[in-house]
Amino acid sequence: MATLYSTTCRSISYSLTPSSSSSSSSSSSSSLSINGQNHHQRLNFSSCIAKRVLPVKVSFHSRRNFHLNVVLMQDGAVATPVTPVENETPFKKLKDEFLSSVPSTEEIKEAASFDVNKDESTVSITVVGASGDLAKKKIFPALFALYYEGCLPEHFTIFGYARSKMTDAELRNMVSKTLTCRIDKRENCDEKMDQFLKRCFYHSGQYGSQENFAELDKKLKEHEGARVSNRLFYLSIPPNIFIEAVKCASSSASSGIGWTRVIVEKPFGRDSDSSAALTKALKQYLDEDQIFRIDHYLGKELVENLSVLRFSNLIFEPLWSRQYIRNVQLIFSEDFGTEGRGGYFDNYGIIRDIMQNHLLQILALFAMETPVSLDAEDIRNEKVKVLRSMRPLQLEDVVVGQYKNHTKGGVTYPAYTDDNTVPKGSLTPTFAAAALFIDNARWDGVPFLMKAGKALHNKSAEIRVQFRHVPGNLYNRNFGTDLDRATNELVIRVQPDEAIYLKINNKVPGLGMRLDRSNLHLHYAARYSKEIPDAYERLLLDAIEGERRLFIRSDELDAAWALFTPVLKELEEKKIIPEYYPYGSRGPVGAHYLAARYKVRWGDLGIEQ
Repeated sequence: MATLYSTTCRSISYSLTPSSSSSSSSSSSSSLSINGQNHHQRLNFSSCIAKRVLPVKVSFHSRRNFHLNVVLMQDGAVATPVTPVENETPFKKLKDEFLSSVPSTEEIKEAASFDVNKDESTVSITVVGASGDLAKKKIFPALFALYYEGCLPEHFTIFGYARSKMTDAELRNMVSKTLTCRIDKRENCDEKMDQFLKRCFYHSGQYGSQENFAELDKKLKEHEGARVSNRLFYLSIPPNIFIEAVKCASSSASSGIGWTRVIVEKPFGRDSDSSAALTKALKQYLDEDQIFRIDHYLGKELVENLSVLRFSNLIFEPLWSRQYIRNVQLIFSEDFGTEGRGGYFDNYGIIRDIMQNHLLQILALFAMETPVSLDAEDIRNEKVKVLRSMRPLQLEDVVVGQYKNHTKGGVTYPAYTDDNTVPKGSLTPTFAAAALFIDNARWDGVPFLMKAGKALHNKSAEIRVQFRHVPGNLYNRNFGTDLDRATNELVIRVQPDEAIYLKINNKVPGLGMRLDRSNLHLHYAARYSKEIPDAYERLLLDAIEGERRLFIRSDELDAAWALFTPVLKELEEKKIIPEYYPYGSRGPVGAHYLAARYKVRWGDLGIEQ
């Protein structure tokens, strides 16, 4: 069976049963006849190809308005069952209406067997800024992983584009140093790597030169040949040259027949005004559905699992509200400082770098209402509603800090301002904690606490959901005054060592009545043998497929900046001095006072985390 992508990429089940929206009098059942037996069936389509393979007339479960009835006969023929019509209709009129609404036999065969002219299209991926660290460490390795798994189209080309002078051979040598055979350690990895590198090419040019992009276009066309060309540009470049590159790519190197898409890396501005200006400038050359604003945290396995955990498990959804949840904590920590990136970081700070995008996006996914469907727009609509329901962030609900030098074990760790790329006397925060509130019926009064910092005691990213204590708990005397021990906590560890665990109270075996706190633990490495894909693999595949669910829409961005811009402006105008904390510590003491104000204790600070 010919397929455009390997079915190991993703698999989605599409029901081929009648739509429930039709009236009961006209409902009919479809079945699959195999060896004389009839069975109700579901056909599995690789999501990598479903959007491209199926004819326009065929719509699937996600469209909700039409379900295709397909009957496969024993001899392999395809038939479409006709729904009986109660009222008499002239035959010709009935025939015309039927033929105009039912897909042809050829279309149905194409849908059922994936028999498509896969040689007619190609995908050209251009990494703009190919000589940078992000391209070398993340983008090229992610593309190789997708190729290794068979998730890229049969016909694809990868071009690196940057100002550095480099040959194709030099690019391949540079890229090969960052590619690994980590995926299941299969034996043919080296062979696959050689095949992948042969698809990689390089073109040197200025980011603002239409002439250089026209030369790139010429090279792309040589590789695309007569096929329909689809083009994806990944902007791995500083934001101040986004617009120049987009303008040149759009006017000189976009696809004439197929689609053209552009992946834009954060930061998406510094505040509401600069973000709006960037969006307005991008939309001079691109439509909204061509812009893929990437936040790699949305591609993390445990973040994508959030909606599955909540919406497909009955035990959680009824508890997901102010009635049962006491607080929610979103925690991000790194155990290293800026280390040479201080010049870039100093222009943005930890709030813009982590909180306004990564943590806020996770919060929106966590707190949103049930979407109408899994369609990208339905999910993003719900996220926007959450962001617009949030109370404007106040300065008194924010604590900022900056790490100072510290000696531990005979090793001296530098302060933030010891970085040669950081201006002396900089007040840019390397740590921030904030309390946010969502003013809607589900979350009214529940504090959402965020904490993010560099040069802390460990490296982790997690979501902690602390539930309310049991009213009239019969075992209060066993816990004493420690309410944190008496309540349940759900922990979703995004990284490292991905896991989900629920803290519960249970009796310690023995004759006495002694209570203990234990974890119901799902450890991904122990449960699943397959290695978890890197976030960039998932997001690149989504961009190639045109799946926008994990990318940020412009109105999401506006709502996110509206929350943080006022407090960022106040911090800078008042020159708020950050609280200093030692390198490798748990952060400034002020973060504990902020949590205590809302009767919360940070969940990552206990002996049992």
